[in-house]
Amino acid sequence: MFLGQITGEIKREFRVSLPAGFLRGTTDGMYLTQGFDGNLLVLPTNTFDHLVQHLSSLNLADPLARLLSRMLLGGAEFLEAGQDGTLTLPKELAGFAGLTEGIIFVGQGDYFELWSPDRWEKQKELLRDVQANAQRFSAFQISTRP
Repeated sequence: MFLGQITGEIKREFRVSLPAGFLRGTTDGMYLTQGFDGNLLVLPTNTFDHLVQHLSSLNLADPLARLLSRMLLGGAEFLEAGQDGTLTLPKELAGFAGLTEGIIFVGQGDYFELWSPDRWEKQKELLRDVQANAQRFSAFQISTRP
């Protein structure tokens, strides 16, 4: 399970070192794709396979379903960490997410996100708005028990 927020660096040629806990969860490789908030999604192979199955079940005649599939699958790339635990981010995806020098790894359970530090700060401002969060999330049936 991918949890927490970890700060890292982007080295020459868009090389990043994966945090140890995140590296352990991607031993079979991972898929990198565009996220919904100007970030990148990193999905282990089994999680990505599940996403592909779900996208394949959507109505092909629905233009929004096609757009979503293009966004998530059209630019996706399969990556494997090197023996030193590093990844080379594709230049186009790194550019989309504004990744240049710093990087924030944000765990999301079955997958994790890659954020530029400035975009992550803006995201954290939203998350810190306690009153807005209570209203935003009240429609979700959040429970700690099944």
